[in-house]
Parts: sequence; C-alpha cells; structure tokens
Amino acid sequence: MINEQIRDKEVRVIGENGEQLGVMTVKDAMKLAEDAELDLVKIAPTAKPPVCKIVDYGKFKYEQARKEKEAKKKQKVIEVKEIRLSPNIDTNDLNTKISAAKKFITKGDKVKITLRFRGREMAHMASSRHILEDFAQTLADIAVVEKAPKVEGRSMTMFLTEKR
Repeated sequence: MINEQIRDKEVRVIGENGEQLGVMTVKDAMKLAEDAELDLVKIAPTAKPPVCKIVDYGKFKYEQARKEKEAKKKQKVIEVKEIRLSPNIDTNDLNTKISAAKKFITKGDKVKITLRFRGREMAHMASSRHILEDFAQTLADIAVVEKAPKVEGRSMTMFLTEKR
C-alpha cells in the first residue's frame, strides 16, 4: 500500500536514508513524504504498529523486482528423470541404463527407476525386486535411495537422489 491507501491510525516511519523517525500518525508521515517529494510505502503491514518507509515508489518496485530476479537465478530446479526397466533385462542393457542414471544424478537431478511388468511377468513381481536393489547398490557411491522400491499397479518404482 502506498500514500492514501494506508488506513492505519499510527505507523512506524523509516526515513529515506534508513533512519528511524519513530511512531506517528499517518497524516504526519504523509506530510514528511510530501516534503521530501517521495511516497509513503507500507513495507511491514503485520507489525504492531505497521512499518512505513519514505521512498520513491517506482525505484522501490524496481529494486524489489531485481532482488526477486536474482533470487530466482540462484535457484536450482531439480528435475525428475525416469529410467524404465523390464524384469528380463540383460546385464549390458542394465549397465547402459546405470550409466544414464549416473549422468542424471551427477547433474543434480532426481532419478525415478521404474520396473514395468507385462502379462505373465506380474506373477513374479517379488522375485524381480532384486533388479532395483542391484541398480541402487551399483550407484551407492554417488546416489542414495530416497524412496524404497514400491509396487504401484503394473510397475515397481524407486527414487534415487545425489549423495550429499
């Protein structure tokens, strides 16, 4: 809220250079802002009394947008990459999938390993669990199991993340 939008009786005022001007009525604060040819901006509405600052509103908004942009730049978006396996996978194929998972994990992504069952393979779900456990064991030096193997419908899934 800025200038006339502020409806509180009393506010704590901070000057344009960051100095505390104390608690005063909104009219007095508005007068100070007008004398300095600046705006009165409410920066902490939940405080008792609310905190207002005397600043140039356009400049204030620009600075806020810049800070948000910087914070967004520093964030790392973690993607979930999926690797699909079947119960009768050959060792060479498994090694290829393991190297792909290793590449994803070193990049900082989470990896979802899905073991898909089709037809008669559904009868041997329990005996195929070792494939996921071996997969996790092979990557134990760089990855940790975030979510243990769990059966969901026609597939068994497990999540791996980078070791911290």
